[in-house]
This record gives sequence, structure tokens and C-alpha cells, in this order.
Amino acid sequence: GASGLGEGTVRAIVAAGGMATIIDLATSKGAQLAAELGPNATFAPCDVTQTDQVAEAIQLAVSAMGTVNLNVNCAGISPAQRMIGRDGSLFNLDLFRKTIEINLIGTFDVIRQAAGVMSKNEPGSSGERGVVINVSSVAAIEGQKGQAAYTASKGGLLALTLMLARDLADVGIRVNTICPGVMDTPMLAGVDEKRREGIINLNVFPKRLGTPADFAHLVKFLTENEMMNGEVVRLDAAVRL
Repeated sequence: GASGLGEGTVRAIVAAGGMATIIDLATSKGAQLAAELGPNATFAPCDVTQTDQVAEAIQLAVSAMGTVNLNVNCAGISPAQRMIGRDGSLFNLDLFRKTIEINLIGTFDVIRQAAGVMSKNEPGSSGERGVVINVSSVAAIEGQKGQAAYTASKGGLLALTLMLARDLADVGIRVNTICPGVMDTPMLAGVDEKRREGIINLNVFPKRLGTPADFAHLVKFLTENEMMNGEVVRLDAAVRL
């Protein structure tokens, strides 16, 4: 929640008069962002691979906001390594495990603990108690060279979407997944201008990078439209990798 797509979502929620709890690493700028946004934003330091820290972060969110209505899962890493490198070295198995641990298992843990809180909410007129939105990637559908760990982790989130929507329907919780294309986030921070331009040109239209504000706009739609459930939505300017 302290950078990239998560930060964009937090800013949009607070700007609309809502309350947000920023869950991110203790070393992130979460505390700084919460201070900037004022009393409607709270920072909960957390490593999503540590289930006790997830539990503490969710409890802090409940203490700050009264409950949890929306859980947006943006935490993720995107390491690049080929199955067999030019020097003959094999894909680092520890790197694969770490990626799955953060992107897939960490997300699942936050969902289950947030859903546990949501399930106790008073239902709305249609019986809805909460919304979960996960962040996958177009790479989960069109994985590129060197993305084995990332593709596997994000593909797992795609596979979970409909299953979780069915599983949580009994307690009135909807689940959707967004697949961003090439977004202007910290993951692209180290890319030089020439390569950046080449990446932008992959988009059909518009010829620009997606922004955290674009992402937050889709989060708002998925949150407000009760008929959106179990869906995987691409946000990618029609890019096909």
C-alpha cells in the first residue's frame, strides 16, 4: 500500500472520503504516506510472508477503521531469471520459492484473514459484506522469457479468482482480479528511456504507461458494481506480449 498501485489505491480511497490502512514493509514509506494523508490513513508495518504480522496488521486496521470492507492485494516481486542461463546455470529454486511465498501465499494469507473480519460485517441490502481485489498480471496469461516464478505466482491468483468467489459467496464477499499491463510503478524504475519507449510502443492504445490512478479507478468500479464477481479484468491498453 505504500508505493505503486497500492499507493494509488490508498490515495483514491482517502480522497473520496474513505479510510485506508496501508499494509507494507516496515522499511517502506508507509508511515510517511499515512502522515501525509491525515487521520483517515493508518500504517500497519507487515511482511506478508509472516502470518503473525499479517494478523497484527489486520487487527490494527480493524482498530483504526472499525472493520474491513475492501481488501486490495498489491504486494509482489518480479525477479527475472531464465530456466537455463547463458552460463548453463539453472533457475535458482530459492528465488522461485520466495516469489511464490510473497506473491501467492502472502496474498492468500491476507485474503483469508481479511475475509474473516469481513464475514462478521453487517450485510448490505443484497447480503454483501465485503470485496477482495487481487493483482495478477498479463504475464500470468502471456508469460515472457525469464518470468517463470512471476508467471507461476500470478497464474495462481488467476486460478483462485472464481474458486474464492464461490467459497466466499456464503458470507457475502465478492472476489475479482485485475491483470495490469505495463504500469508506471517502481518495478520499472530502473528501465532506461530507450527501453521504456519500446515498452510503451507495445500498447495498442493509448501509447503511454498505465498509472496507479488508472488502476485505482478500476478498483473503484469493481468495488461499487455488485455484479462484478469472480472476474479477471485486463487493464493493459490492449497489449499482447
